Amino acid sequence: MRGFWAPNDCRDFSKSALLNLHDTGLPTRKQEVMKFWNPVFFLWLAYCCQGSLSCPALCKCYTRRAEVVCNEVPLTEYPSEDLPPNTTMVTIQATNITTISERHLNATPLLQELHLNSNHLQHLPANVLRGVPQLHTLDLTENRISELPSDVFSHAPLRNLVLKNNQIEKVNADWIPENSSVTWLDLSENRLQKVPAALLQKMPHLETLDLSDNRLEYMSAKSLERLTKLESLKLQDNKLETLEESTFKNNRNLTFLFLSRNKFNKIPSNLFQGLTELKALALDQNNLSHIPPGSLDQLSTLDKDGLDLTSNPWQCDGKVEYLWRWIQKNKEKMFLPEILVCAQPPALSGRSVMSLTQSELSLQT
Repeated sequence: MRGFWAPNDCRDFSKSALLNLHDTGLPTRKQEVMKFWNPVFFLWLAYCCQGSLSCPALCKCYTRRAEVVCNEVPLTEYPSEDLPPNTTMVTIQATNITTISERHLNATPLLQELHLNSNHLQHLPANVLRGVPQLHTLDLTENRISELPSDVFSHAPLRNLVLKNNQIEKVNADWIPENSSVTWLDLSENRLQKVPAALLQKMPHLETLDLSDNRLEYMSAKSLERLTKLESLKLQDNKLETLEESTFKNNRNLTFLFLSRNKFNKIPSNLFQGLTELKALALDQNNLSHIPPGSLDQLSTLDKDGLDLTSNPWQCDGKVEYLWRWIQKNKEKMFLPEILVCAQPPALSGRSVMSLTQSELSLQT
């Protein structure tokens, strides 16, 4: 894709066009006509070049999609001075930028997407988004942000907010306004021990929530009660030991639920009740020894291989019979059902749960 014309390109093009007009050898009458059209021509040329006369050094500018890309270049400051004012998308990745301010973003009032991945940003000013009233996507993946001020995301109609892989330890409910338009929130790979319910309750339009790879030990059932549009929830790689029975009661549209690599030693029997759209459920690598009777009966919409229960220490006594029977009827919905193995009792240790016989289960009752 061809980039914006640099200033010299426009001047050279203008000069060439002017020479062509004067070197045509046209009769006098036609030359007079062309003298009249010359100013019109240059007005047209100025219009075509408007907003296209500059591009930041080390960056690439793309006219048709009004995009600027500065990827893996030695930038130390946000290149606001040379950004075309009609820019709608800026991507700055793997640079040495440490700060960004309201003044920087004021240079592109039509900005809709801002991707600042893998830089050295440490904080954002409270009013940083005030000059970009059309911004709907902000991606700050892999920076060094540890805290953010109140109202920091209140000045733009954000739909996609990505704060993945930073150093955030505490989430402030005042980051965003009431009834926020955010549909995708990614706070994965941070240092969060909890996420206030008040923050999530401000995002009734949320469809994707990623809190994976944090240090969460507890999640209130009230956290998700307003998220009726939620489709994907990622809670893997945390320190959760259990969830309240009513945690997902209002999340009827939940389609993907990832709870892998936590410390779950039990789950409430009605935890998944009402999740009639669920296609994938991951509970692998936890401390589950049993599945409560009836807890999986609601999950008739699971995809093939949609349920992952691998790498749990199954106690193969009479209480495992529900899981054993469920596997027999729904083997195609299980991910690698043959590697669900017994941890206890010693007589059955290492045996595949699905290979157990009715008499073996009865003996362990």
